[in-house]
Amino acid sequence: MSFLSEPIGLSHYLAVGAFLFVTGVVCMATKRNALGILMGIELVLNGAIVNFVGFACPYFRDENLGLDGHLIALFVIVLAAAEAAVALAIALNFYNNHATIDVDRADELKG
Repeated sequence: MSFLSEPIGLSHYLAVGAFLFVTGVVCMATKRNALGILMGIELVLNGAIVNFVGFACPYFRDENLGLDGHLIALFVIVLAAAEAAVALAIALNFYNNHATIDVDRADELKG
């Protein structure tokens, strides 16, 4: 039986979550500007959210771990929004002072 011909199950949620997580980690490791790194962080958080929602789906109630994943996902979304707001403010301030958002030039931010 093929992975794509099966009905949507927990393994599909986990596969999408793992793909988003790995894509985010690769994006964070390869990007040199602050906005690319922020996008990678958001992909990692979204991969975790997909897994939480997959574990909390009532359709899989027999298979799940008993986590209340929807509330955890909502908390992670709020946390990600706050993190993005603070990071964008730092990036805009750095751009105003240095006319670039290259993180390699951020050595001056050290205390």
